[in-house]
Amino acid sequence: MKILVVDDEKDIQSLFEQRFRKEIRDGAVEFVFAFSGEEALNCYGKCLHEAVLILSDINMPGMSGLELLRRIKQINHEPPPVVMMITAYGDAENYNKAMELGADDFIVKPVDFSALKEKIKNLI
Repeated sequence: MKILVVDDEKDIQSLFEQRFRKEIRDGAVEFVFAFSGEEALNCYGKCLHEAVLILSDINMPGMSGLELLRRIKQINHEPPPVVMMITAYGDAENYNKAMELGADDFIVKPVDFSALKEKIKNLI
């Protein structure tokens, strides 16, 4: 399964690669990283033919994660990608907006990687 991780914090790449070392080595998951909403939209456009899970931060400079979510959900792709929003702010406003725009899940930072792995395993 290809997973697109979107976050303006570049250290997120090493964190995910470390926490999913076994799954990457076993070929269960493949990560692609984008460090802005614009870059993520471009990456998503290039891998439409693959099963994709998108994990996106909400608060990023430029295109926010919520705007990225809105644009991705407008692209007609079957099956549609699973999109999980990740944020340091677990407020009701962000949660409600994300759900309204079609988010499949809402994860509050710091990420519980055990719970995230379980969610991903259920998608594979």
